[in-house]
Amino acid sequence: MTLPILLVEDDATIATVITAALEAEGFAVVRSDSVAGRDRLLDAGPHALMLTDVMLADGDGIETLPAVRARHPDLPVIILSAQNTLDTAVRASDTGAFEYFPKPFDLDDLIAAVHQAVGRGAADADVDFRAETDAMPQGLPLVGRSAAMQAVFRMITRVLRNDLTVLILGESGTGKELVAEAIHQLGNRGGGPFVAVNTAAIPHDLIESELFGHEKGAFTGAIARYAGKFEQAGGGTLFLDEIGDMPLEAQTRLLRALQTGRIRRVGGAEEIRLDCRIIAATNRDLLPMIAAGQFREDLYYRLAVVPIALPPLRERRDDIAALARHFLASAANEGLPRRQLTDAAVAVLARQAWRGNVRELRNLVYRLALMAREDTIDAATIVPMLTSDTAPARAGADMPDAPGLSPDLSAALGQWLADHSPLPGRLYDDALAAFEAPLFRHVLGQTGGNQLRAAQILGINRNTLRKRLSDLGIHPETVAGTAVLRAD
Repeated sequence: MTLPILLVEDDATIATVITAALEAEGFAVVRSDSVAGRDRLLDAGPHALMLTDVMLADGDGIETLPAVRARHPDLPVIILSAQNTLDTAVRASDTGAFEYFPKPFDLDDLIAAVHQAVGRGAADADVDFRAETDAMPQGLPLVGRSAAMQAVFRMITRVLRNDLTVLILGESGTGKELVAEAIHQLGNRGGGPFVAVNTAAIPHDLIESELFGHEKGAFTGAIARYAGKFEQAGGGTLFLDEIGDMPLEAQTRLLRALQTGRIRRVGGAEEIRLDCRIIAATNRDLLPMIAAGQFREDLYYRLAVVPIALPPLRERRDDIAALARHFLASAANEGLPRRQLTDAAVAVLARQAWRGNVRELRNLVYRLALMAREDTIDAATIVPMLTSDTAPARAGADMPDAPGLSPDLSAALGQWLADHSPLPGRLYDDALAAFEAPLFRHVLGQTGGNQLRAAQILGINRNTLRKRLSDLGIHPETVAGTAVLRAD
């Protein structure tokens, strides 16, 4: 007889949905909504798998997991959590979870993981069981419930217990150094130094000396022996930022160091054995650089043993609210006034393009914490502080053009949003009043006054269009052939 699956979930709706999906796959399911109930069911008989939430009324599903694993070492465990942070993902990994799913999750993905876990068992889990969880370092703002950031968290947990070389890819301001610090602090080398070097900031004629060190007298000005960054990072992690800007000559020496695990100081004969993890990062696309002969292909593959791609902020807008509130709390901890964001303010932040990514959002939030006149920050406070980079076109660049409409529409709407300071809760009504009439005139001008075609372009019923035209006092015959978009 097939063993049942134990589901530990205190949200009745979620538990019902998961149960129905598992039973549709042929699994038997037993349920509990507490740690105490879980333990009673586990002691009553064997189970094929346990699915458990983290925050339960009488305990933490992760903190109590080592005791479960001690009594049931072969039981695969899948963790479900609404705490969508890197710390939660690492805690799940450290306690031997077969898989970790942040809420909301894709039910099909969960079912696929259940099949895999039941088929493989805990012995083949991706991570090693550790009896106790490590203390999580504080101050790493790696926050995100978006699917893109959860994928990043999963990749981080997979490289913590090894020294594989990691290449972090992403635009400026996405948090590449924070990811490198997280891998270092949470990994095997957390007790050693974390040495970061921006290879783009070092003069080309000094980069080898900075990385590999030099002997006294190796060149003019070398008045003493110098231990380079590789030696300084001994026992810890060397973070090579902006690796795409490293000159080709230095790339060759770096490749040799990675291949041999040894370095030689400039002007020296002694070979020094490396004892550090290498993490590199770049905001450049290295593959076209390889094709152009600007970056060594063999070095790329040495560095990209485990590539981790960080998404730009505009592709993880679900995280903006949590990030902004996190930065407000951080600002308060650093002595700035304690502030709060209204939902309307968060909506304004979520619309921006954020060319500077998380770094730009952080800078804006700190500026708001310093300069806002009220403890509660609303949309009207934020809009004047947005820079042209924050709101391209200004915010119009993120707005797709509707079929048949002038490309100027996005720019005009974006400019209006940037210049307008609505009262909280009034943005939709104000925007509709400002743009509905000019929009109708514009579309009618394009269609020569043909209301049927105009309604098709707008995606509304022709009778609805006629009523709105009447309400607005617009006569189609007077605007035919005048496709000009303007805000009244």
